[in-house]
Amino acid sequence: MNVIEANGLTKQFGTKKVVSDVSLHVQKGEIYGFLGRNGAGKSTFINMITGVIRPTSGEFKLLGETKLENVYSRIGVLPDYSTFYDSLTALGHLKYFATITGKKISTARGKEMLERVGLLEHANVKAGKFSFGMKKKLGIAQAIVHDPDLVFLDEPTSGVDAESGLDIQQLILDLQSEGKTIFMTSHNLNEVEKICSRMAIMKDGKIINEGTLEDLRSHYSSTIQVEIKHSSMENGNFPLIKQYLETVGKEIDTRGNITSIVIESEKKIPQIVRAFTKQNIDLYRINVDEPSLEEIFLQKESGDRASSF
Repeated sequence: MNVIEANGLTKQFGTKKVVSDVSLHVQKGEIYGFLGRNGAGKSTFINMITGVIRPTSGEFKLLGETKLENVYSRIGVLPDYSTFYDSLTALGHLKYFATITGKKISTARGKEMLERVGLLEHANVKAGKFSFGMKKKLGIAQAIVHDPDLVFLDEPTSGVDAESGLDIQQLILDLQSEGKTIFMTSHNLNEVEKICSRMAIMKDGKIINEGTLEDLRSHYSSTIQVEIKHSSMENGNFPLIKQYLETVGKEIDTRGNITSIVIESEKKIPQIVRAFTKQNIDLYRINVDEPSLEEIFLQKESGDRASSF
């Protein structure tokens, strides 16, 4: 089931298209990562499908509904910059925001949410005294206090310390295990790589690629480096193995019981394993060096700059 369906969504301010003809589908239970530089159009896209601003063109559905008023109580939103009332306490904010969604919550429920984001001891502290990171945590709590089915998180860990960032990542995974769907933007590529089911890369208002991490790796990386730790090769089988490896890869290097090779497809790995075992060479370990999401993103950005010269 698709929880988010966007088709040809466009937002134009004057002559500038901030979001241009974006189409994407997010399935129930996914953690979907939305990547891109500042100004790529990520927040504008979220603002459109959560009703903050209207699209210039295109259409979308949330939870199968075309009318947002039918699903407001079933979605939660953390904007990139949350604004709170200085004179209202953390607990007071949660009670207030819950009533906006049509759900009145108890003090116990409010404190439970504050505990989940690490703010329980500040439940009765006024938000005016909160740091940026504390306000970020309060924003996450208000986004989930009414138990929504779909949660939008715009930069959920920006401005928080490393330990709190890890706690928030775990909270997102916990929300997924509870059956919720998460749509999140993040500048923390390591974070997205760790917790997102699928992701999209946005540039200049357009999605330039989308899929799982494996999909993106296969798209942006043409080679894979494989390192094999094996038993000693005898004079008889070493030439045969090297001759075979030259037919499936390049940059072959054998030093003692370690052989490395660069291949173009992971499908070559089982073939290499069979070649070694056929020569009665024991395999102890195979390491595959694949690009991280950060390396993919940097490679994409570098390629974009190079193509613009």
